[in-house]
Amino acid sequence: MSQSLSDLSFDELVRQVRACRICEQALPHEPRPVVQLSESSRILVVGQAPGRRVHETGLPFNDPSGDRLRDWMGVTRDTFYDEQQMAILPMGFCYPGTGKSGDLPPRPECAPAWREALLARLEKIELTLVIGRYAHDWHLPGKGRPLTDNVRNWREFWPKLVPMPHPSPRNNLWLRKNPWFEQEVVPALRERVRALLAS
Repeated sequence: MSQSLSDLSFDELVRQVRACRICEQALPHEPRPVVQLSESSRILVVGQAPGRRVHETGLPFNDPSGDRLRDWMGVTRDTFYDEQQMAILPMGFCYPGTGKSGDLPPRPECAPAWREALLARLEKIELTLVIGRYAHDWHLPGKGRPLTDNVRNWREFWPKLVPMPHPSPRNNLWLRKNPWFEQEVVPALRERVRALLAS
């Protein structure tokens, strides 16, 4: 990456991201950065890192978490995977492997290397879904504030950002303990997404 990322064309920047190998030595498998974006994208989905199934298929949120997320957003798979409408940039672009209690955190090399350059090119984004602890810490003020506090105070960030829990089935207990999320936040999110897609 001798050339400044800001000097690259959009297509070349994305090509370099998809060819990235900066954390290859730390991964348990061949790197496979999984991103979806276009300069025309209106909605940005910021997750954690690809899981095993996403790594295998190369399709972001192609798993039960994605099914729930699309339901929360009120969109079809076709709409979700239309890069002209939706950008998907996890905090780590490659599957980090599995630990004792699930997938490992996003690799720390990824966001500092690529994130600012990519976000700077997404000038038409009007709504960003900020999903999970690592995304909250990068995209929201007050790093380290409990995830539940960020989500509960979602109106502080509205209508540009929506702090969200991860839609993983592992979060079913959180959702049962916090029914207000699906009662209050999800309907507002669906309406905002519908309006943006229609405009």
